[in-house]
Parts: sequence; structure tokens; C-alpha cells
Amino acid sequence: MLEPGNNDQLPPIPGKRYFTIGEVSGLCAVKPHVLRYWEQEFPQLKPVKRRGNRRYYQRQDVLIIRQIRSLLYDEGFTIGGARQKLTGQEAKTDLSQSQQIIKQVRIELEEVIKILRR
Repeated sequence: MLEPGNNDQLPPIPGKRYFTIGEVSGLCAVKPHVLRYWEQEFPQLKPVKRRGNRRYYQRQDVLIIRQIRSLLYDEGFTIGGARQKLTGQEAKTDLSQSQQIIKQVRIELEEVIKILRR
């Protein structure tokens, strides 16, 4: 995610469930047209669209936008490079979650074996 130094530059995210594109623009210091463009370039970014095609972003979307902003503006990544970095992080997260699930299933199976052997 963002380094602590970059978090100081941006306002804190309020405890709301949904944010409009204008609110996200202010929270992430990115113009609305840039947010709409990033939606096309980053598959991770999918705001909820309601009546009139209005976008409503959730907290997770705001965090992803801040991460994209940091990669592009602070670290100097290209759009393609930032996309790859985010995709790689998702794969690592998925792998670690899978490993945790496998460990938990293994523990539960060992407990079942102990019960059956009694």
C-alpha cells in the first residue's frame, strides 16, 4: 500500500460506506476524469454504478486509487507497470490466503483422524 510518508499528504478516509467521484477526487488528489480513465486501465477498480450511471466508490476502491496514484506519481511507474505490480500483489495475496486455508484444513483433518482413531 502507500508508505506512511505518502499518507500524510492525503486527507484521512471518512468512515462512510460509499463515496461519490467528487469525494474520491478530493481524498486522492486526482481529478475525476483521471479516475474514469483509471477504471478502464485497472481491472481492480470497479466502482458501483447506480441510477444515471453515477459512480459510488467503496473504501477498498479509495485505497486502490491511492495505491495507483502512489505507483504512478511518486514511484514513476507507467500505467502498464502499475497494472502489473497490482496484479502481482493480488496473486501474492491469493497465494497466501490459499496457503492459510490449506493449513487450516490440514489441522481440521488431523483432528478428525484423531477422533476416528479413538
